[in-house]
Amino acid sequence: MNDRPLPTLFELTPLNEAFRVDPHGLLDDLRSRCPAHADPVSGSLVLTRYADVRAVVNNRELWRDPVRAEEGAVLQRRLIAETDLSKPRTSTTSILMLDDPDHARVRQPLSQALYARVAKFKPEVERIVDEALDRFPAKGEVDLMAAFCVPIPIDVIASILGVDHDRLAEFREWSEGVIQGLNPLRTPEQTAQMEAASEALSAYFTEAMEDRRARPRDDLISDMVQLQAAGAPLSDDELRINLTALLVGGNLTTTDLIGNAVRLLLLNPAELAKLKADPGIINAVVEETLRYEPPVDITGRIVSGDLEVGGCPMRAGQAITVSLRSANRDPEMFDDPHRFDVSRKHKPHVAFGGGSHICIGAPLARLEAQVALTRLFARFPDLKLADPDATPAWRTLPFFRGMERLPVIV
Repeated sequence: MNDRPLPTLFELTPLNEAFRVDPHGLLDDLRSRCPAHADPVSGSLVLTRYADVRAVVNNRELWRDPVRAEEGAVLQRRLIAETDLSKPRTSTTSILMLDDPDHARVRQPLSQALYARVAKFKPEVERIVDEALDRFPAKGEVDLMAAFCVPIPIDVIASILGVDHDRLAEFREWSEGVIQGLNPLRTPEQTAQMEAASEALSAYFTEAMEDRRARPRDDLISDMVQLQAAGAPLSDDELRINLTALLVGGNLTTTDLIGNAVRLLLLNPAELAKLKADPGIINAVVEETLRYEPPVDITGRIVSGDLEVGGCPMRAGQAITVSLRSANRDPEMFDDPHRFDVSRKHKPHVAFGGGSHICIGAPLARLEAQVALTRLFARFPDLKLADPDATPAWRTLPFFRGMERLPVIV
């Protein structure tokens, strides 16, 4: 009988060195021993099996907004610790945390405009990627995160929104600050950084929306104020918050998707050889990266009524935390799950969540990764890790997986 204590949810973050080095050592053990367990530290039911995780993220009856969580749901309540609950929720949070009917009301016009932009945006993404590659030295060492993976997603979303080129440096700085909104374990200093960046972005979008009403451009901000003028039921607050959310949701995660993919391909030369031989398999490469080393660890839901989850009876207000990372390596779903295999027969991963809250930026993230990887290896076919045996410099931001640095030789 195995009586070792189960790891708490907070031990399943990169703040724990064992998890940071090898998350699957802990996740495999947890999934095999107790795939659905009540975690007293986070105050939630933690699920690690693919079948349970997929059922939860696709269940449209469950709630997303942490204000609906019971007081004992520690992790969920931390997300609203600095929120003014006297204000309407649509004035204090984005579609990331909203429930219907507000979630559907706000998401529909935003996704309509965003997806129309993404559908014709490949040439602009190619331009941005090529400009980043042009700045590389002819030969020598480069930190791929700083030179490539970090700037590309910020510059892409800035271009979609219509940010003036001379404001890009400020925009990048604000983007880094607001990312702390996704860190429920942030320090007071990180909270201050987040709040300052949020205020600056709010002021920026207020000014930009007024400008686009007077002088429309070919950009997403213009699209949104025009939809609003045509009758889309969106307030200015809702526009500002959700335009900001596109930054938060897309920058860090797409940075990590690109960085993780490059590292995996360089560590698996046979898989990289497949891509070089046939760049047409790039979609499969990106999907296998999302399965094998997704940027996001977890997501959550709130129980909306009495039901059974993972064999556990639950009541309204109780919190569920699902491990997307564990689900994507579940051997019940994926053969040889710990092997990075770009030829793998496709089965749906859960890296983008699911249901009505499936990541709104998924099409853009996929496009950016596809363009970035194909053009990087076309330009630098002999790219290699500066030190293949070095311990990866994984970031310690809870519930995300990406590198601080990725030194390569071009």
